[in-house]
Amino acid sequence: MSSVTEIFGSMVFNDAVMQERLPKEIYRSLKRTIEEGTPLDITVANSVANAMKNWAIEKGATHFTHWFQPMTGITAEKHDSFITPAGNGRVIMEFSGKELIKGEPDGSSFPSGGLRATCEARGYTAWDPTSFAFIKDGSLCIPTAFCSYGGEALDKKTPLLKSMETLDKNCRRVLKLFGKEVKHVTPTVGSEQEYFLIDKKLYDKREDLVFCNRTLFGAKPPKGQELEDHYFGAIKPRVNAFMKDLDEELWKLGVLSKTKHNEVAPAQHEMAPVFTTTNLATDHNQLTMEMMKKVALRHGLVCILHEKPFEGVNGSGKHNNWSLSTDTGENLLEPGNTPEDNAQFLLFLTAVIKAVDEYQDLLRLSVAYAGNDHRLGANEAPPAIISIFLGDELTEVLNSITEGKPYDKKAKQVMKLGVDVLPAFPKDNTDRNRTSPFAFTGNKFEFRSLGASMSIACPNIMLNTIVADSLSFFADELEKADDFNKALNALIKKTLQEHKRIIFNGDGYSQEWVEEAERRGLSNLKTTSDAMPHFLDKKNVELFLRHKVHTVPEMEARYEIQMEEYSKVLSIEAKTMVDMVNKEIIPAVVKYMEKTAESALKVKSVLPALSCTTQVNLVHKVSVLSDELAALTQTLSEITGEALGIKDVTEAAVFFTKKVVPAMDNVREKADQLELVIGKDFWPFPTYGDLLFKI
Repeated sequence: MSSVTEIFGSMVFNDAVMQERLPKEIYRSLKRTIEEGTPLDITVANSVANAMKNWAIEKGATHFTHWFQPMTGITAEKHDSFITPAGNGRVIMEFSGKELIKGEPDGSSFPSGGLRATCEARGYTAWDPTSFAFIKDGSLCIPTAFCSYGGEALDKKTPLLKSMETLDKNCRRVLKLFGKEVKHVTPTVGSEQEYFLIDKKLYDKREDLVFCNRTLFGAKPPKGQELEDHYFGAIKPRVNAFMKDLDEELWKLGVLSKTKHNEVAPAQHEMAPVFTTTNLATDHNQLTMEMMKKVALRHGLVCILHEKPFEGVNGSGKHNNWSLSTDTGENLLEPGNTPEDNAQFLLFLTAVIKAVDEYQDLLRLSVAYAGNDHRLGANEAPPAIISIFLGDELTEVLNSITEGKPYDKKAKQVMKLGVDVLPAFPKDNTDRNRTSPFAFTGNKFEFRSLGASMSIACPNIMLNTIVADSLSFFADELEKADDFNKALNALIKKTLQEHKRIIFNGDGYSQEWVEEAERRGLSNLKTTSDAMPHFLDKKNVELFLRHKVHTVPEMEARYEIQMEEYSKVLSIEAKTMVDMVNKEIIPAVVKYMEKTAESALKVKSVLPALSCTTQVNLVHKVSVLSDELAALTQTLSEITGEALGIKDVTEAAVFFTKKVVPAMDNVREKADQLELVIGKDFWPFPTYGDLLFKI
């Protein structure tokens, strides 16, 4: 391996490469486009395209592709070679500014929620110069936005960029009131990624993992995560080799992979990157998930990114660490040593509190997905109730403001561990709360509710837009004030009094919190079908129109896509479950009963006086369970067929939640009981003990 500094970003057409390869005036013009949003001239595009092509060919690339993020939640790419006919059977390698700027993928074959009909196929991809091009699998990948012929956004990048723009604009409005002129404010994100690794040979033997990316059956093994010996434990050699290769691949692509460790559940792990701008962080997280899957296969492993692949052990999420940074390097969520005296910080903090309280439904539905329904609130992830954790010190500061009392500042404590050789160190002002969905962690907010397989774009679109809305309101109020300081103090106090219900520092897993949240009037949207309909609530539609992040048709399309996808995922799972019972479990059970009955008959033929009670009881027990399983499976099949006949997306999603999911639970419960009775040699696919511990 070359040194990290040598390989880092080696496959990225980044700022350093552009500065080296572009003429100075072209480079300066492109930088103005990136930093200030000035229009991109075609002559600049042609020069950039030529430099990109030459650089990519030197790196071994033969093709280019517009790399975009449709509403499937994953990435898409169509590859074209650089070759152009040159006569006499020869070719030359060309790449124009026009090809760089615009592509034309099919606009009707991706989910569009009615924005495109099958006969309306034209769509466009447009180069996003704020995200660096990179080389992957021999192709130059150009990050792009994706829109329809009518201009509607068909992707996740376009509204993300719009949300960043409105947040930037309103942050600067507020900072100007504090006498600060900055060029831009950027939301930054560090997205921690949890995942499972299992042996590919075992994976291939399970239809549920192949089709659904999670196990639909599986009895709890004798050992799970009870001993808490996996978390931060020594990494197994095979897993460590995977992690080493993964880091190298990510570093080549400029992904700031920083931390790796074992997570709580057996076979579960985590990777955490360094913060970067939200647009880049979103691109990088998509690349991270893709590379995890590719690198795992090289090692005979499969990377599972489902939110709940195994019942009875922790599921996987990703923690979205969000903050605000200016071009001058200031973190607007940094409280400093005396947060009680930091009026600017208190105003931005109050803006977040107001935003999360007013739009808790948007944050909840931004992480709504069939897989995440299994995870949220399961004593391993934050509950479905959205709340903010601030910690004791900040909460006391805010209480002193709302109550009009002086803040009793506590001196920073020093941790003494009682052993002379160990160093003393300053204690943090606040503890951490892993049960909170939205926790302040020193100079950022950690949104912990995201599912492992999700794009981080949607949660950040919501977060950027709702905070921009709060800041816009604050700027409107303060810009017309005669006495800024007096108006500022009054605004912070009034806002905190109105929205303090969203602050909760206790145990989010407890039943007491569920009851307390209801008393406070906080929403508890437990499932996707509960949460998603709120996307089209009047206040939410008005929010996105006000900030020009979404149009009404775009919102309606996204709602339809999300609800339809939810039903499709559950339909695939239900049909897979029926298939596995009928084609694998029942035949295995019948074979087991035949062998057991045959054994009893053989014994009786030799020793007629023996009762063979064990065999007889086993056959009886298995027969009863298998009859019950067959009946429940037939019911599931019929209910799923009924669900698939429902045309309205909302009605269908609700039916899947209330009817199909409970029917699936019933089938699983009976099958898992059978697994505990049937001999291991007869069970048709690998067990949890095999999957979680045999790496």
